Amino acid sequence: MQAGFGRTGTHYWGFETQGVIPDIVTMAKSIGNGAPLAAVVTTARIAQALTSRIHFNTFGGNPVVSAQGRAVLEVIDREGLQANCLQIGRQLKAGFQKLAEKHSLIGDVRGLGLMLGVELVKDRATKEPAKEACAEVFERCKDMGLLLGKGGLWGNTLRIKPPMGLTPADAEFLLAVLDEALTGV
Repeated sequence: MQAGFGRTGTHYWGFETQGVIPDIVTMAKSIGNGAPLAAVVTTARIAQALTSRIHFNTFGGNPVVSAQGRAVLEVIDREGLQANCLQIGRQLKAGFQKLAEKHSLIGDVRGLGLMLGVELVKDRATKEPAKEACAEVFERCKDMGLLLGKGGLWGNTLRIKPPMGLTPADAEFLLAVLDEALTGV
């Protein structure tokens, strides 16, 4: 759901970065930009099999929301948001790597485009998860006006998936706030 519509910067669909062709692709959130819209794309064989079943969809067939989804896709293309994801994602990733040189709490920086993760660890050698520190960084960032996600198997990874229209100045704000939050932990 989250890796589509150009967010990775290099491909329109996240699965394309993996060299696979899925049988079914589900999409939501980004396609409607807040409107209740989702879609499923599948192979002809699977689609044919579905015609013999009853389906229920709360918002299915809404022409107004469908028009909104089309407008969202047009904006993504017209404003070059995929290219922006690549450019700003590179800026952020380089900034996170610089922060890792300063803060030993950062054990790994990973991701593509505007789908990034900063993993926090107690010890870089053992990669022991820093779950409590991550929660504290998360809260400090929130208190300074920066909303991030938090996840990973041990709850020690900051999930950075900002809006696709993020500007270079926004990215610098994000990096400055994260630096200050890490310094305070």
